[in-house]
Amino acid sequence: MKPIYLDHNATTALRPEAREAWLETADRLGGNASSVHAAGREARTMVDEARERIAGALGVLEDELIFTSGGTESDNLAILGGMASLEPGARLVTTPIEHPAVLEALRPLELQGTPVERLEVNAEGHVDLDGLAAACGPGDMLATMAANNEIGTVTDLERLSGRLKASSSGQRTLFFTDAVQALGRIPVHLRKWGVDLASFSAHKVGGPPGVGLLFRKQGIPLEPRQWGGGHEGGLRAGTENVPGIVGASIAMELAVKEQEAYAEHTRELLLHLWQQLVENVPEVRCNGPQMQDPLRLPNTINLRLPHTEGQVLITRLDLLGLQASAGSACASGSLEPSHVLKALGMSDQEARAGLRISLALSTTKTVINNAVDILSRICSNGHNC
Repeated sequence: MKPIYLDHNATTALRPEAREAWLETADRLGGNASSVHAAGREARTMVDEARERIAGALGVLEDELIFTSGGTESDNLAILGGMASLEPGARLVTTPIEHPAVLEALRPLELQGTPVERLEVNAEGHVDLDGLAAACGPGDMLATMAANNEIGTVTDLERLSGRLKASSSGQRTLFFTDAVQALGRIPVHLRKWGVDLASFSAHKVGGPPGVGLLFRKQGIPLEPRQWGGGHEGGLRAGTENVPGIVGASIAMELAVKEQEAYAEHTRELLLHLWQQLVENVPEVRCNGPQMQDPLRLPNTINLRLPHTEGQVLITRLDLLGLQASAGSACASGSLEPSHVLKALGMSDQEARAGLRISLALSTTKTVINNAVDILSRICSNGHNC
């Protein structure tokens, strides 16, 4: 049987349209996009057209988009570059369930004395929006993800933005969201969200790996974190990955166009998966937001199966042909318990046993039925995984 791949939050297959655009651009490309000769100008045109394509899909201005090497770099640039642009004494407010690319970026800030506050979340991964807004003052920075990559919790960013306080001079909190898992899964409305900075990654939506994007609202200050050239408005030094950028723009545009169909399809299949598991695995539990919660990703569920031992379960499932994960792909292979599940109040043992399943538009009901069969077999008869 063909392996069942249900780890689309880690990465998803390269779209044929993105692959074709990538290859065509790579074949045509003859110059550096920063060179002034004809070959360089052609490369620059390709980058400009890609930026225009993404700006149209996201409903923002072209000069508000910065190409990076991926979601991690975009997160790092937003956090470190954003804080560097603020006045001394500025605080950073966040949550404990952010992606490691955000949480790890806080370490150098704390080492240099920057005040960082992590507000608690409830058992479903939701943070109290009033409390979060109250913790932020004008001139501080707020970093909270649009959608959690492990448990699928969605944050009502528009509502949160409306609660942020402004000073008498109009100064507000610098608002950043990691929107990597949101794109293509839920509607992305950067203007309505009221965010100043937002990160994206192409390979999560069928684009090539190694290409990311940072939205920076016009007029928002940001300091570069790498130097060596004037690329991307002086904010991201380094020769542009032109074929990757072109392929990414095609994938991101298609992800936005297909979002509604994607959500409807994956939500229906995820509900079917859950219903089948409840019938066939009596002790199964859903970690994080429950299935009826409207603030959850349509394609993601985090499970706690009976008689399982964390990473061992992932290996056994892989041997049986089911590919899933224990959490963030960036923490893959780690024996540490999931920091997200720990933040929900779980013990170390419980947090090591989480199983993340994430679907795609290409996932079928047959695939789900086969996955349920494998999961029910591996956890039957009190078998310890």
